[in-house]
Amino acid sequence: MSAVDPLLSRRPWHDLPPGLAPLLRARLPEITTEMVQAIRREVRGYRQPIGSAVAQDLAEAVRLAATQFTELVEEPDGPQQHYVPRFRRLGRLEYLSGRGMDGLQAAYRIGARVACRRYVDVARDAAFSGEIAVPLSEAVLTHIHALAEESVAGFEEARAGAADEVLRTRRLLAARLLERHRDPLAEPLPDLARRAAWPLPERVRCAVLPASADVSVVDEDVLRVSRGGELHLVVPGGGLLSALQGSDAAVGPSVALDEAWVSLHCARLGLRLGRLRAEDHLADVHLLHGAPIGDLLAHQVLDPLRALPPGKAARLTDTLEALLASGGRTAPEVAAALGIHPQTARNRLRQLAALYGEKLGDPAFRFDAQLALRTRSVRRSLLS
Repeated sequence: MSAVDPLLSRRPWHDLPPGLAPLLRARLPEITTEMVQAIRREVRGYRQPIGSAVAQDLAEAVRLAATQFTELVEEPDGPQQHYVPRFRRLGRLEYLSGRGMDGLQAAYRIGARVACRRYVDVARDAAFSGEIAVPLSEAVLTHIHALAEESVAGFEEARAGAADEVLRTRRLLAARLLERHRDPLAEPLPDLARRAAWPLPERVRCAVLPASADVSVVDEDVLRVSRGGELHLVVPGGGLLSALQGSDAAVGPSVALDEAWVSLHCARLGLRLGRLRAEDHLADVHLLHGAPIGDLLAHQVLDPLRALPPGKAARLTDTLEALLASGGRTAPEVAAALGIHPQTARNRLRQLAALYGEKLGDPAFRFDAQLALRTRSVRRSLLS
């Protein structure tokens, strides 16, 4: 293990019969499965899907720990140095993922508890003396302590090796604030913000720029992180960035700190629409977000026009939109909106009345139709 062997004299393993090793090895698959299940059940942060990276790292760590323990039972003085990097890596992963050591330490304790019980069961099933429980439990606890020490060492190495701790932590903080669903094992935001020297504000505003954008003029207290070819900014206090005026930055609305992802989402949708200040166009941004459903709604609303020739259907669609937007729903208002003669407007309105009947006076239909037609307009603006 380490220069000063945390397994000490390895005395607990010298007190165990080597013949126990093959018995433990034969039961390792079921024992490690039980250990993983217990950890996933009791440590919330490890309740990730089985195929996820977190779940795979957990299963591999448990398997390695149990395998090493069995090797020590079989050969107490055998070389163990090759395991050190594997358990230090666990600590580094916790740090690089922005988590503290609490979750991993809890996982070690739970794994040790299950291991103690199940290893003693295996020994008793094999008719070893009941006195074996004491050195066996001592060996498990000594082993888990040694592994935890290596993981702590890996965590501290990763922290000490950061080239620019504050800058790295600020990038991590920005990424964390922009997550919609946060890792329950992650370091608490106040602690992370303290390490980043960034007092948590009540409100923030987010902006999106190309990843190559020059933001050297942006205040130092603005968090920034590059993701997916974009540069995301988190502005404390929710104020507008004067430095971004005249740039290609899309800016989201001011929101509560816990809803930073909403501001970013609005900014990105606004960027797609060419609306660089999203809060002035929240209705369009909202419609773009739900555009696939809006398309279905438009299909329903415009169904009565579908059998008409395309040109006539387009003219009546425009007339319907003008009618819904008018206050008094009169032919002159519709004519003025479309730039046509009032008599032409009257003829079209009669055709709509024949097609839609009483629906034209139904508030629910009018709302659906306005929503559908507005969504249609937003989608078309993306193609223009």
